[in-house]
Amino acid sequence: MSLPAAGLAPAPSRPFRALLAHRSFMLLLAARMTSRFGDSIDSIAYSWMVYQLTGSKLMMGSLFALNFVPGILFSLFIGVLIDRIPQKTILVVSYAARGLSVAATAALLGLGLLEPWHLFVFTLLNSTLECFATPTETSLVPRLLPKPLLLSGNSLSASLSRSAELAGLAAAGAIIAWTGLAGAILVDASTFLLSALLLLFLAVPARPGDDRPSPSQDDAGAKKTAYWQDFKLGLSFVRSHSLLILTLMTGALLNVGLIPHNVMGPVYVKDVLHAGPSVLSLLGVCLLTGMILSGLAIGAWGSRFRKSSLIVFGCFLLGASQGLYFLPAAIEWQPAVIVAALAFSSGAAIPFINTPLSTYMMEVTPAGMLGRVSSLSSMISSALLPVGAIAVGAAGSLVPVETLYLGAGILMVLPAFFLLTRKSFMKI
Repeated sequence: MSLPAAGLAPAPSRPFRALLAHRSFMLLLAARMTSRFGDSIDSIAYSWMVYQLTGSKLMMGSLFALNFVPGILFSLFIGVLIDRIPQKTILVVSYAARGLSVAATAALLGLGLLEPWHLFVFTLLNSTLECFATPTETSLVPRLLPKPLLLSGNSLSASLSRSAELAGLAAAGAIIAWTGLAGAILVDASTFLLSALLLLFLAVPARPGDDRPSPSQDDAGAKKTAYWQDFKLGLSFVRSHSLLILTLMTGALLNVGLIPHNVMGPVYVKDVLHAGPSVLSLLGVCLLTGMILSGLAIGAWGSRFRKSSLIVFGCFLLGASQGLYFLPAAIEWQPAVIVAALAFSSGAAIPFINTPLSTYMMEVTPAGMLGRVSSLSSMISSALLPVGAIAVGAAGSLVPVETLYLGAGILMVLPAFFLLTRKSFMKI
């Protein structure tokens, strides 16, 4: 167990109840839940649409890879903007723009005009908008909550978001059957627009330094100099914090290990389980159920343990669960039941990793730098994904898909062994 940091008040005995007093945080949660509900419907409709439209595993891997290109190219520069522009404005605009982009996708599909190149354009646009939204949300949480509530707040946020996704997955089959793939994607668009509306009522406390004088509108040189000074300060902070770098690299490697799961889900269900979208939806439900229950448990009791211990345990559990996806292809006994159990345990592992990692970053980063550090975190986490996704897509045409899961599982347990040897990390 870890001791409270010096000068930091202990977490409340009923942290979830304490969170209810923070209205703006709960409003942010409501916006997240609304968009995640639509995303889970879209995840089934969109992935099946791509597979039907292209029929190419390499194309699926390429589209997944493209998701992360904007983050790699722009995150470092966007982070400075997030720390300088009103964050409420960033969220409202990015959510509204994504809603319009997804609505355009649904319209083209419904009219029978959607072509593969459209998928690349919309994927690039939506991913660029997400480069603004995700680190902005991360940097807002410490402004809306006191430090003793950060772990519980992050856990509750993850659990409620996953609950909304679970509800969306449960409703996906009926919505697709009733409205078709285009209608289901349009539902996702409407949830982004509703989230943007909710965020209009968000009250964001001022950051330290928000009242400092800014350069004159005519002084472009001073503004440029200030921008690059902020940019360099963010990089210098991360470079000077070796444990923060270690946690970011751990997250990046685990993301690579999850590529087969994220890219080859429809292929695995069709080729190994010989099933369709309903089973893909069922596995998503199992994964999210595990994430919800695990997230709630960490929110209630996670503060009793070191963050490092939670992360290492999560790495072992996630790696084992993903590697064992190889089993249904090797044995004939109830393959869908086995995969459902593995999906649940995979989901249970993820909050053990993500919640302590994000909480640690929030605790050690100054409030005025969180936008930059969050964006840098997104860039590092995504850096290996484009090449990895294309490689997985190409490998899927050469080796059985279950072999990719086995290799990914082995890859994901390696960080756990390495972290156990880092005494400084294990004190976190």
